[in-house]
Amino acid sequence: MAPPVTKDPMKRLVLVALMLVVPAAALADAAPDGVAIFKSKCAICHGADGKGQTPTGRSLKVRDLSSKDVQKQSDAELQKIIADGKGTMPSFKSALDQSSIDALIVFIRSLKK
Repeated sequence: MAPPVTKDPMKRLVLVALMLVVPAAALADAAPDGVAIFKSKCAICHGADGKGQTPTGRSLKVRDLSSKDVQKQSDAELQKIIADGKGTMPSFKSALDQSSIDALIVFIRSLKK
């Protein structure tokens, strides 16, 4: 639907400014979705619940992300593993930016037993 047409230049300026500012503000507040990132990048091995009980996860002997061993790791340690990979886990530094990795760590923390 087109914005209402007005002949008043000041009203036009305000309407145009609102049309530009409101969508930009909405995009600026959009944070990466850790759940969606996990589903697209991690669940194939770790499973939707993070326990690693998928065929691929069992074959690769992936860690249960809800386990005490994983949960006791610092955010910096998890960040390094996600970015650089470890063992059979690939690196995701070229696929995920820092805010996406941070969102993923928040999700991993939510899996705590």
